[in-house]
Amino acid sequence: MADTAVEFSKAHPIWGTGRRKSAVARVRLMPGNGKILINKREVNNYFTEEKDRQSVLSPLIATDTLTAYDVGVNLKGGGTTGQADAVKLGIARALRKVDPSLEQTLREGKFLTRDPRMVERKKYGQKGARKRFQFSKR
Repeated sequence: MADTAVEFSKAHPIWGTGRRKSAVARVRLMPGNGKILINKREVNNYFTEEKDRQSVLSPLIATDTLTAYDVGVNLKGGGTTGQADAVKLGIARALRKVDPSLEQTLREGKFLTRDPRMVERKKYGQKGARKRFQFSKR
């Protein structure tokens, strides 16, 4: 792991990848004034629920860098909550690359921990992952 901050600009942004369930977020961090675009849409237009917007902004708020960087996100797969958590992880990883001194704050807020929970697969010969056909004794 690098001990010094990485030099970057609009021409050379810092990238961070976040994943949650089946959602994948590729986050691009550039110096700017706090504009956040997700799939070329404003964060308030992309996420309709307040909890998802707060989740996306939480690593920037925790590190007091909300107005220091512009964030661009390419997002694929999953539902809204999974996508929001994927963006949160991607932003946190990019912030850690920009300034390694922020890592302790990000760790304490649990922003650098990937949520490992995934959908359990459907088993053959059954209706679903856990659901079974009704048992008949006779």
